[in-house]
Amino acid sequence: MKKILALVLAVLMCLTVFAACNKGGNTGNESTEPANPTDEDPAAKLVSSAFIDPINGWDAYNDLISQIKSETDYAKRTQLMHDAEDILMSNYCVIPIYYYNDVYMQKDYVSGIYSNPFATKFFMYAKMSNGADTLRINLASEPDFLDPALNSSVDGACLAANSFAGLYTYDENGKPAPACASGYEVTEDGLTYTVTLKDGLKWSDGSDLTAADFEYSWKRAVDPKTAADYEYMFSGFKGYDEGAIDVTAVDAKTLKFSLTAPCAYMEDLMAFPTFYPVKKEAVEAAADWETNPGAWCQEAGFVSNGAYVCTGWNHDTSMTYEKNPYFYNADAVTIDKIEYMLSADDTAIYAAYNAGNLDFADSVPTDEIATLIENKNPEFHIVDELGTYYVAFNANSKLFEGKTPAQAACMRQAFSILIDRDYICDNMGQTGQVAANAYIPLGMADGNGGIFKATAEEGYYDAYATNNDHEGTLAKAKELLEAAGFKFGDDGKLSAETPIEIEYLTNESTGHIAIAESMQQDFEEIGIKMTIQQQDWNVFLEERKQGNFDIAREGWIADFNDPINMLEMWITSSGNNDCQFGRYDGWDK
Repeated sequence: MKKILALVLAVLMCLTVFAACNKGGNTGNESTEPANPTDEDPAAKLVSSAFIDPINGWDAYNDLISQIKSETDYAKRTQLMHDAEDILMSNYCVIPIYYYNDVYMQKDYVSGIYSNPFATKFFMYAKMSNGADTLRINLASEPDFLDPALNSSVDGACLAANSFAGLYTYDENGKPAPACASGYEVTEDGLTYTVTLKDGLKWSDGSDLTAADFEYSWKRAVDPKTAADYEYMFSGFKGYDEGAIDVTAVDAKTLKFSLTAPCAYMEDLMAFPTFYPVKKEAVEAAADWETNPGAWCQEAGFVSNGAYVCTGWNHDTSMTYEKNPYFYNADAVTIDKIEYMLSADDTAIYAAYNAGNLDFADSVPTDEIATLIENKNPEFHIVDELGTYYVAFNANSKLFEGKTPAQAACMRQAFSILIDRDYICDNMGQTGQVAANAYIPLGMADGNGGIFKATAEEGYYDAYATNNDHEGTLAKAKELLEAAGFKFGDDGKLSAETPIEIEYLTNESTGHIAIAESMQQDFEEIGIKMTIQQQDWNVFLEERKQGNFDIAREGWIADFNDPINMLEMWITSSGNNDCQFGRYDGWDK
């Protein structure tokens, strides 16, 4: 049915449509936490030996992440990260769909814009050969947070990178490079860093920026009152477990901090937005700063230290940023102003770009991609990224009420193997995405001089099984659901006695909706009923964070090139733990 629909759409849109995709079964490294199959619970015989209860047993995962972050034997550390991914994948709350690449439109008179492998785009060194001094761009809709300590979205990171500056940044080759720092020294044991700041650093209001500003900002980021989603990025710092990280401003130009174990990606951390400085006097000038930590930068005019300063903000419509004359590298900034169109409407964004009202658009409608590729449009760009597009189940969803942990895992695995990932890659992605069979993306370093996952053949299930063995995939999904207590009728679909009805949460985007509709058809093959709920971006982010969903659209672009950043986000205390691992103690909410 879906393949027929695809052919009809192909005629209507003059696009070439393909088809294919997925299955299940863990083939990764085994954990030392074996399942305990019993005759009473047939589902326990079907889960991986790496499986642990994602609600009441998740402390074992938390402890493993702590062990990884303190491990100094890098080969052992790599193996432990494989073990952590085994545990994560075995409960099927995280269902990878494909590995990311990025697409955008950029006018041919614009140059100098670059991004790192983690999807952060840098506009400050852009040049325009048409003589304009204003760059007009779209990144996304209304930003959730502009406070770099509170942001957890890719578009927010882009805004932060162009309006704040950390000790380090990324150069045009995607490598860490000094920003506010002139350099650093590290002790022989790799535990204590002494960073020297550049001369003459200033805030955008002209006041001096010193090492004390970094000390304040880092300690603020780990303060529970701040509630920063990324506060766990400081977990490798000495004193973190006691609630007081070891970072000190020795003098105005010298910052000193200590770690509990050597960190091979420390420069990447120093370039990450959560490590950016914010001015104490500006933050605490907001009347409700203690209860609303991001209040200080919710309107234009806030103090920053990057290449641009926010000077205008028409909420939900536009933002204006102007060149900061106090930026440490202001002489290299030639564009005086950046105007941001705030929208998540792909069609409206594309129309504005084609009308000449945008110079850069970070979004392209799904039904335009094939034509852009076929015509070899030089303004259409595809770049590689380290990240995974995935679907997440809320481990606490009442969908699993009354089920054992193993039964709930079997339910989620049934959903996973029904998803036609290849169809999604070919028809919604269309830019060479690779169907995902593991969470850690292809090509990510392993922290020990190698690659964590070098080929698409390595993984936890056959990502193409719905094409290779369609009937076998349906039979396996039914077996998993029957083990979880569901019954099927003679038509091969769930009986009315044991229905499954779920709601899929996503933000508004043509591509995301198309993917949701594809999965909706996949699930319907065995009688699973899925409705799709679209939400505005900021509402969507908060609903996921609070666990107010059954199943939701997700995506994660790596923050640095090491698997730990994609694994530590799932510890119980993490602000990015949308699956709510370890956070539920009963079904009485």
